[in-house]
Amino acid sequence: MRTAPLRSVLSRSLSLVAVASLAIRIDLAPALAQGPERMPSIEVGATVEDSPAALPSVDWSRAGATSWIWGDDYDRRYVLTRSFEAKGNRAVLRATSDNGMQVRLNGRPVATSETWEEPVVVDVSEQLRSGENELSVTVSNAGGIAAFVAQLALIGDDGTEFVVTDDSWSARPAGNDAAPAAAVRIVDRLGSGPWGNVFANGGSANRLRDLFVVRAGFAVERLYQVPRDEQGSWVAITFDPRGRLIVSDQEGKGLYRVTPPALDSDEPTRVEKIDLPITAAQGLLYAFDALYVSVNGGPGSGLYRVTDENDDDRFDRVEKLAEFRGGGEHGPHALRLSPDGERIVVICGNHTQPVPLDSSRISTDWDEDLLLPRNWDANGHAAGILAPGGWIAETDPQGKQWTMHSIGYRNPYDMDFNADGELFAYDADMEWDLGTPWYRPTRVVHATSGSEFGWRSGTGKWPVWYEDSLPPAVDIGPGSPVGVAFGYGTRFPAKYQRALFICDWTFGTMYAIHLTPNGSSYDAVKEEFVSRTPLPLTDVAVGPDGALYFTVGGRGTQSELYRIRYVGDESTAAVDPRDEAGSAERAARRRLEALHRAEAPAQALDEIWSSLGSDDRFLRYAARIALEFQPVDRWRERL
Repeated sequence: MRTAPLRSVLSRSLSLVAVASLAIRIDLAPALAQGPERMPSIEVGATVEDSPAALPSVDWSRAGATSWIWGDDYDRRYVLTRSFEAKGNRAVLRATSDNGMQVRLNGRPVATSETWEEPVVVDVSEQLRSGENELSVTVSNAGGIAAFVAQLALIGDDGTEFVVTDDSWSARPAGNDAAPAAAVRIVDRLGSGPWGNVFANGGSANRLRDLFVVRAGFAVERLYQVPRDEQGSWVAITFDPRGRLIVSDQEGKGLYRVTPPALDSDEPTRVEKIDLPITAAQGLLYAFDALYVSVNGGPGSGLYRVTDENDDDRFDRVEKLAEFRGGGEHGPHALRLSPDGERIVVICGNHTQPVPLDSSRISTDWDEDLLLPRNWDANGHAAGILAPGGWIAETDPQGKQWTMHSIGYRNPYDMDFNADGELFAYDADMEWDLGTPWYRPTRVVHATSGSEFGWRSGTGKWPVWYEDSLPPAVDIGPGSPVGVAFGYGTRFPAKYQRALFICDWTFGTMYAIHLTPNGSSYDAVKEEFVSRTPLPLTDVAVGPDGALYFTVGGRGTQSELYRIRYVGDESTAAVDPRDEAGSAERAARRRLEALHRAEAPAQALDEIWSSLGSDDRFLRYAARIALEFQPVDRWRERL
């Protein structure tokens, strides 16, 4: 997790426009307020297809008399509502609240704000319907005087009409649907009071910073703002069997159990400290009735197991199962459960030495295999670190038997298995290599049995076409890979239920990776799913409520917990995420992979030999690895 140095970017002689754009995306130091956030907030933001720069032009001077409004009690949360008729099909809303607001149009979330000084301006045409509409806003105050103001422009063929905050609105206490609605209090007119004309500078339509950009139909909801001094900066998350999140600070603040509110609930997010001496997790997994923790630093890097011995719903025992010889941001990272439900899979960066192995799916006489002399990195990064680089290994629930699965990474942070049991990992680039022939972008790889992806320190990195390595499924570009999760279990449209979601810390972007079977492997395309400047993403997980949860933070930055849900009109019925296409080719590859530790029977040797010349690169790679495990005297004559 790091910001790409501008000197690397400039070395590629990018245009001034591109450099300016990049400079916006890497500004990672917002002055964010501390303290837990108690009111869930939702923001649909601008879609990729309809960015803030594309908002319809509105002459706001014609909006008419507008007032700041509230309920009777400044210290209470209210739901403010206004019904109206719409004849056109375009609408733009601008609004703000002292201090917080959550805005819905016809029940669908459209905007949020926690800072009254910076109004939200958003195109709400997608949520508008012909005829009767309702604008509802849940507002909250953090002390002192409180007020909400809004102007809604309804754009039709015959001109523009406006709905503004005035005495036609009603108010009822939030969280009490049975309470009768009452007339709002007029606090002051727009342009007066302590707020002045808050819309004078155009609002956040002219300010890309802090505005979510999301795919059409999706909403981003903030659940919690982490108090840094007490709870640190969260970098790893997982769900327990009861639908609660377990989260970890990157440094010494420990683990926490988080109970998110139900969808559309006004309840606060509950956060409890796990009172055990364990922290600094960069991988969390609930399996085998225990919480497995990949600790990076803290009490000592390693694989730990945390259990509830007396079944009182409180963890009370910590065991260190295995030591990881490495740490820092290229140390041990994520954990996953194997598709057969019997093993734990661990992914580690290139500053982590392999654990003592009981077996390996790839020959352990790994070496540099360099044709040309190597130049180490000029800054000394990873100097002296040799093959296998970053790695993926698997172990039993007790952490005793270890098998190497895949090697040749720089700093892969996370991974996940698809519904057909295939593993995909997200590896990092070396940003200082940008512009050199040996630069390798961040990328998603299909991490098959015995795979080698050719990371070597300095100028020694293998080209993609090296036959004894494998290519990426898709190149992402510069960035810092963090959390990864398939969308299985989300209440999303089918395309996104099947997608692999990957998070980039540096450029504040979550991508949806769409995979298509191709032979025994896959082709992939990337799609920007959600982004914001800044958005230092750290981890992502699918909740039992069908929402996609993610955290931001890392390196001590302000941390927050969000969830994404679909509020559009497409079907969210569950789909079968398995792929029939390519199943025969994958089965053939797996037959060969079953020999990645074993001596083959005679008939299997025939299949190995015939697959060495396959047009399917992953199939012939699996055959070559299988052959390397066979005694040479069994195939010397064939050769």
